[in-house]
Amino acid sequence: MARRRNVVIGALAAVVVVAGAVTVAVVSGSDGAGNEQREQAETHPEPWVTPPAPEPPKAALALDTGPANRRPALPGLPDWSKAGYREGKGLPGDREITPDTRCRITPATLAERYQVKPGDNTDDSDGLQRAIDDVKRDCSPAASYERLSLISLPAGVLDVTKQLSVDADYLVIRGAGADPASGTRFVFRPGKDTRYDKLDKDGASWDQDAMKAGDARGGWIWPGRGLFRVQSREVHPDYRADYASAPANRKDLFEGTVNVHWKAGAKLAEKPGDAGFSARTGETVVHLDRKAKLTAFRQGGYVNVRAANSTKFYEQQQALPTDHELQNLHMRQQIFGIAAVDEAAHTLTLDKPLEFDVPVNSTSDGSPVIEGKAYDSKAAPLADAVLGVGLENFHISQDMPALAGQDPTHEYGNLAPAEAMHGIVLKWAVNAWVRGIATYRTGSHPIVTEEAKNIEVVGNSLDGAWNKGKGGNGYLRGSRVWDSVYAGNVTRNLRHFTLQWSASDNVVIGNDFDSDVNLHGGWERRNLFELNTVRVPAEHQPGNCHTRCGGEGGANDDETAWFPIWWGAGKKAVKWSGATGPQNVFFGNTMTKQTAANGPFVPYYPDRNRVYQFGWDGAGYRHLAEGGTPIPDWASREQADYTGGNGVDATRTDPARSLFLKSVP
Repeated sequence: MARRRNVVIGALAAVVVVAGAVTVAVVSGSDGAGNEQREQAETHPEPWVTPPAPEPPKAALALDTGPANRRPALPGLPDWSKAGYREGKGLPGDREITPDTRCRITPATLAERYQVKPGDNTDDSDGLQRAIDDVKRDCSPAASYERLSLISLPAGVLDVTKQLSVDADYLVIRGAGADPASGTRFVFRPGKDTRYDKLDKDGASWDQDAMKAGDARGGWIWPGRGLFRVQSREVHPDYRADYASAPANRKDLFEGTVNVHWKAGAKLAEKPGDAGFSARTGETVVHLDRKAKLTAFRQGGYVNVRAANSTKFYEQQQALPTDHELQNLHMRQQIFGIAAVDEAAHTLTLDKPLEFDVPVNSTSDGSPVIEGKAYDSKAAPLADAVLGVGLENFHISQDMPALAGQDPTHEYGNLAPAEAMHGIVLKWAVNAWVRGIATYRTGSHPIVTEEAKNIEVVGNSLDGAWNKGKGGNGYLRGSRVWDSVYAGNVTRNLRHFTLQWSASDNVVIGNDFDSDVNLHGGWERRNLFELNTVRVPAEHQPGNCHTRCGGEGGANDDETAWFPIWWGAGKKAVKWSGATGPQNVFFGNTMTKQTAANGPFVPYYPDRNRVYQFGWDGAGYRHLAEGGTPIPDWASREQADYTGGNGVDATRTDPARSLFLKSVP
């Protein structure tokens, strides 16, 4: 029997985040078109409709997330004290902007030199990209975290039809405010070289395999295109001929591959005395294959250590037997700083201990092969990580005239899969931030990471998406993100807030969500969720789908409701990437679920002084279980009691309001 929890806590609806000397105020807000219609949309046939004004805040909480206000690591819990930008040093302000006027591009300079002028109904894509490229060429080589370049955007509407690549290190792109009526407003109308031109067989999602050019496939640009993409555009020498001959809507497939894939990744070797393993949990030295080149590894740089899946690892997740195919993937991975490179020993020393064992390959731990072959673990250097990029104080929307009159608020399908563009993509980025941004109906995720470290997503207001169904659309999504902070964000009408794909050591604090907190699968672990308001209405459920729905076959195959927490059970989560991992901690949150339309909101894990550690038995990983039997699926089991040895360790309490911060008002 599930235990009823009857404590009701008041809601948090607005947050002020103080990071160092910076204060950010957040206020809460409340059939795909054919090709012919999409082409017509680019001519702007209908005026932009200003989104509704946000609701006034119901309450406010001031959070000082600066370094002096952080608690040190608590015994038995992960150390979150160095999460966020530059390991918690506090986000930069005007004092960190360079005095060099050449590297401070003003609205007047944007208009005169780059022809970027608000409100002129002219595409500003090329001018904005040239301004970013000029900063990269002229300013980034001499810039630093203490001498950031700045592009100041004008107030008014900026029209964009192409993805903007932000690969200039130490650059702040700052708008005149996120109010769509008075600030800087980006209206994104993705053109023919940006939209996806290949959809899957049921037309519900872009087809990554069919989007190809030379050796490249669409999956190389995962998680997909967006308005802003903070990512390297470096092209590996082996791909430059294909890049040169590729059409405009395929060139980005080759950009950034120097950082990932087999071109940069080094195979591993056994460490002395430990057959089959390059390194173990808690160690900091990784042994590389003697044939591996070390030129891309340097002290002070970054490396993604990727452990191959193995059958024994799937067994650890309580995933076997399963109806879904096992996959050769690197489910366990993490970006580390490189503390040392020992050329003689052919080893890397990492800046923090490993959180998982690293077998040399998928069979070296004694497992049988998966998909007919042994799959190598890798150490992949971030040879061209984008450093120190900040996006601040502007509004983003994706204008979809062909969908005029359609309301995606509680539509968990894909209304326009060819236009499933994100707002901001952070990939192979370190020490970046997104602050004070407002979005209204982006194509897919308003903000998404994919291999990022020490990110801060702070004080943003994100409302809605045109696509929230099959293919994983419409989230505030932290995928393969480490040591990062999500603070004081308000989201409305999204599918989930998600951490997934090995995301770890992140802090999600003081946010206001009307969707679930979703541990989506892929061994995400050691994340802290605290002081959040999660208020899930009855309408927020996968069954609310009428077109191109969320099931893997294109129809809705999940008739359950979404509760405030979603946890990836091994047997089912294999079909995405694998089970949720150990020690995801919930503390001091206000979580409620409306189980019937117009009904009351029922409290969920309401004890604000109890530390709920999911996937944990007090000493190690524990899959959620009922009566000692691992659950095959979280759906329909959301209200079971997993304490008392069934995968949620609730034996610990803390009298403070926060495990992360010393002081909370």
